[in-house]
Parts: sequence; structure tokens; C-alpha cells
Amino acid sequence: MAVNLDPDLLSILVCPKCRSEFRVDDEANELVCTNIACALAYPVRDDIPVLLIDEARDTRAEQSESPDN
Repeated sequence: MAVNLDPDLLSILVCPKCRSEFRVDDEANELVCTNIACALAYPVRDDIPVLLIDEARDTRAEQSESPDN
């Protein structure tokens, strides 16, 4: 299920923890912070981004395990 957000809305949303921009992860249905030091992934439920730090998933461990590294 793809993330269906208005591009104008997406352009003004920022990570609540570090204020960096997001990239869309359609496969996981999440907005992922583009700051590699933060890298929190926020769920999108029913096309509504849940931008609560307590609801976010830390993706830094996944990035360090990536075969590209």
C-alpha cells in the first residue's frame, strides 16, 4: 500500500526530533527522516502521518546491516 500524501503537505513536513526532511517509504508505509544520525521512520495510517517520536521506528540498525556498507 503506497503512501498517499499531498505533495504540498509532504514538502512542509519535517521530523519532529531533528527537523530534517522526509523521504517516503511506500513499501513500509512510512515517512523516513533523511538525517542519517536520526533516521526515525514514522508510520502513515489511513494516509495520515503519525509524527509522534514515541511511535517512530529507529532505522539506524537496519542501515548499518545493509549489504551496501
